[in-house]
Amino acid sequence: MSTVQCDIGYYLDTAHDLADRISAHTDRIDNERQLPPEITDEMADKGLFRLLIPPSLGGAQLDHPDFLKIVEIFAEVDASAAWCVNQNNVFAINSTRMDKETAHKLYQDPRLVITNGPPTSASQAVPAEGGYRLSGRWSFSSGIPHATWVAALTPVRHPGDAPRPLSDRSTSRIFLVPKEDVRMIDTWDVVGLRGTGSFSFEIDDLFVPDAHTFDPATKPNADGPVYCIPPMLLFAAGFATVALSTARAALTASVELAKTKVEMLSDHALREMSATQRMVGEAEAMWGAAKAYLREAVLAVWESACKDRCLSDEDRIRLRLAGTHGIRCASQVVDSAYALGGAGSIFASSPVQRRFRDVHTITQQIQGRLSHYDTAGQFFLGLEPEGLF
Repeated sequence: MSTVQCDIGYYLDTAHDLADRISAHTDRIDNERQLPPEITDEMADKGLFRLLIPPSLGGAQLDHPDFLKIVEIFAEVDASAAWCVNQNNVFAINSTRMDKETAHKLYQDPRLVITNGPPTSASQAVPAEGGYRLSGRWSFSSGIPHATWVAALTPVRHPGDAPRPLSDRSTSRIFLVPKEDVRMIDTWDVVGLRGTGSFSFEIDDLFVPDAHTFDPATKPNADGPVYCIPPMLLFAAGFATVALSTARAALTASVELAKTKVEMLSDHALREMSATQRMVGEAEAMWGAAKAYLREAVLAVWESACKDRCLSDEDRIRLRLAGTHGIRCASQVVDSAYALGGAGSIFASSPVQRRFRDVHTITQQIQGRLSHYDTAGQFFLGLEPEGLF
């Protein structure tokens, strides 16, 4: 049975316990390209995939800043585990946009996890009596190995409609489908975040009833400040937290190594060298500043959401900027940690190697796009900002 406790202390303790066990399986996670089933089953049983949804659906509805503490705990040991915690929990907020009866039926399953992925141009839903006929392919479906349902964002196309670009979401709906009704495709042969199991899936002319679809722009039917924050920004804050916590772990490992390592073909201890000292100082400053900026933006958005139940453009832009900046700075900090490790950093046994691959994979995700700086710059220059915020 799922254990639902709305006490943040319970979830922090549970996260620490599971993170300690995950740390013993990081090689397995990397090699198998998924989280261990026994771990994800326990995460589901203990409510770690229901942290942001309403109590009426068996969720904890944690404050968003508290939720990020849990993401951070997992990220310090394994970025893939933290990524899935953030991805699966933030997407679960869509339970407040679903048909209420459908949401209650789905969340009666204590191990329900819904994964999602962006569509390809060939994906479409054609209206049919009582629902839709759904076909297409979706990618980057993080956590699909442990998910029980998939959510397919798809444009609705009537016969004779002209094709629309993927960026046009005006007719798109989200379609909920049991995982056993889709074909999973092994595409996730990547260098970083391997354990997220972000495989693709295909659906071929499947009937989906009306009750299992919803408009992602629908106003949430539950009260709570977290539901006032756009999901895109919740993803941004969470994935920046993953990146920065990964960077923290990498830098800590390299600093500890530098305290005892002697440079090859030299009698100089690394920690006695000015180049090492400067590199560590700069990396610590960059990490600390990026972390503080992200926290400041998260707390400002949370305060507005609690007080006003809405966000200003500036609130949203600053969180957008802090999230992207956190990811970009994290990659630079990990680069410093990698350099500090010297030749040792190239080996799979290095505590920096996996984190180097993970954080650079995060920079390539939509939340790490450099164009988000453009969006923020447009706003601060008094222009109409273009982008995702």
